[in-house]
Amino acid sequence: MTTTDPSAPPAPRRYAIVGTGHRAEMYVAALLGSHADVGRLVALCDPNRTRMAYYQRQFAAAHPGAAPLPAYAPEELDTLLERERPDTVIVASVDHTHADHISRALRAGHDVITEKPLTTDAAGCRTIADAVADSGRDLVVTFNYRYSPRNAAVRRLVAEGAIGDVTSVHFEWVLDSVHGADYFRRWHRDKALSGGLFVHKATHHFDLVNWWVDAVPETVFALGGLRFYGDANAKERGLGERPVRSHGAPDAGRDPFALDLAGNDRLRQLYLEAEAEDGYIRDQDVFSPGITIEDNMALLMQYAGGPVLSYSLNAHGPWEGYRVSINGTEGRIELSVVERAAVVAADDVIGGFGVAVDPSATPEQVPAAAGVRTEGTELVLQRRWEAAQRIEVPEGPGAHGGGDALLLDDLFRPGTRSDPLGQAAGWLDGVRSVLVGAAANQSLTTGQVVHLADFGIPLRPEAAAAPAGSTR
Repeated sequence: MTTTDPSAPPAPRRYAIVGTGHRAEMYVAALLGSHADVGRLVALCDPNRTRMAYYQRQFAAAHPGAAPLPAYAPEELDTLLERERPDTVIVASVDHTHADHISRALRAGHDVITEKPLTTDAAGCRTIADAVADSGRDLVVTFNYRYSPRNAAVRRLVAEGAIGDVTSVHFEWVLDSVHGADYFRRWHRDKALSGGLFVHKATHHFDLVNWWVDAVPETVFALGGLRFYGDANAKERGLGERPVRSHGAPDAGRDPFALDLAGNDRLRQLYLEAEAEDGYIRDQDVFSPGITIEDNMALLMQYAGGPVLSYSLNAHGPWEGYRVSINGTEGRIELSVVERAAVVAADDVIGGFGVAVDPSATPEQVPAAAGVRTEGTELVLQRRWEAAQRIEVPEGPGAHGGGDALLLDDLFRPGTRSDPLGQAAGWLDGVRSVLVGAAANQSLTTGQVVHLADFGIPLRPEAAAAPAGSTR
């Protein structure tokens, strides 16, 4: 008779990853490295075997002599779940597929970790909410911005009552012509696939504000449009004939909006070499036809209980970062973040960095121009009748000021650290942020104020009847 040593560490949990594009890299790196003691990668799922092969090579390097990971197409997900028996499924696929992949995994009895956004529309939110309620399984959304020390510092100040009761928030986000332009090259340019930037990008921002003020969004009104990218805007500004894509374009080396897939090992292996399988073009021209998302957006939102939010997003700025002002009955918090001060011009590129920049590069990986704008973070608290004070924000090692390491620990070592700020996000947090974006998209179409209650999806834990622990 064999006995189990109660002091022995638990066996590593088994993880399968659905979607093996760029977003999967953080999870693969953790499971093969920093968190390999608590988690085991057991399967990959993607429509493109060339992309899966990129991660197979990383797996082989970490496990010399081991057999390749089992690899499945999305239509084989049910077979993967039955055969490989993962404890948790990580969903990092194209946004509009999330609801199906998440609900299938939950209903088959597996926990799920999903990339944000949770899904792209109200119908997807309803599908997921039903699957959570029926299955009782855990669903975590990876809102990594919550873990950034500067954003956590804002949450702490609000929670401690430093400015009294919050009355309003203004949030401005600027994407530059490296990062912002990239949404208009890839599948995100199609709103049917991504929900547009009001969902795909702003889900981060809406979740931050929901979390900061600890309130439930109620009504939304939005305006916006495609004002810079796209073929019509290119013609109006006299940009001349544009290529369909960057790769193979005769003058790509001098085009500031070109992307050199062949010159970047990761992008080449994940996308350029994978084109023959599914025809996905990663470097579409940002001024080509077919873009159905907006690049300039503004939103007004009322929270239940009082606070209002004014929000704007621009995707073609000359610098990148964000500014937040939170007003309260006892004072004001101001957060200013410059992530990249400028996209500087190279001598041989007209107007910008062009192919020299990897769109997924962090700001510190891209040289900045000298100028009046300084990269960094400034957090200021000013209470009524008092002088303003600068709040120091400690930065840790690694991405997002050490925030990504905390996120990974919450994902793969749950319960091993205290979480007084409630940084770990569950499915209901994901629903709230997506429905704000969905309401904004509906408002853009109708020109009317949208009440989130009209979607018929409960936004409060007690109304949602969520399983214990799933809303965290």
